[in-house]
Amino acid sequence: MTARVNGGASENGGEMAVERQSGASMMEQLVPEITTHALSYLDYPSLCRLSMTNSLMRKAANDDNAWKALYHKDFTLEQDNVTPPNGWKAYYAATRAIVTVNAEFFRVIRERLLQAMRQFWLNADYVKCFHATGESFSGYNAVMESWQLAFNWENVADFQIQDVRARVTSSMAWVTMKAYLDIGAGPFNVTNIYELHNGRWYMVHHHCSAMLIHGGGGQQLLHM
Repeated sequence: MTARVNGGASENGGEMAVERQSGASMMEQLVPEITTHALSYLDYPSLCRLSMTNSLMRKAANDDNAWKALYHKDFTLEQDNVTPPNGWKAYYAATRAIVTVNAEFFRVIRERLLQAMRQFWLNADYVKCFHATGESFSGYNAVMESWQLAFNWENVADFQIQDVRARVTSSMAWVTMKAYLDIGAGPFNVTNIYELHNGRWYMVHHHCSAMLIHGGGGQQLLHM
């Protein structure tokens, strides 16, 4: 095989170099708006997998605008003016973590897991719990006793949680949501507040608007 030399460089080599350069910079040649738009179609796992393919894809997948768009798609548009100190990727991860913790709280309620509830709350004298009955409790021991009583209720209505909104700072997070009863009542407002201690989120405040439902079988309560 022969290659012509022109000006000290082979034409084949020059063409190959151009092809390698063009192939390597394909993503970089796109204007940022197009790149962000293309990445906005990816979900969280896909964006993470993309970042592990090569250095170029990692750079594109770690773009702050891509994670901001994903945050707005998965969570809320309410925080459009927020400037996360560690970037939108870290803020997305923190929000995803607290939303997962918050969902676990309602699983504990549905399954009436008292021991899990004890581990879920911060053991401190300033924690507060406002139940759906309208009763309020302060301090870890009082709050745990209230959940023990709640889990012993017999005529309890089931519920669904919707419209979850979370705000996360370096050491605190608060989550607002609406609860809808399966018997058709609601929505009722719920607020949960968490503190971060030793890398773990603990609940320090739970507030549910009062619910007392008169159903066909008598009073129905939501143990929340």
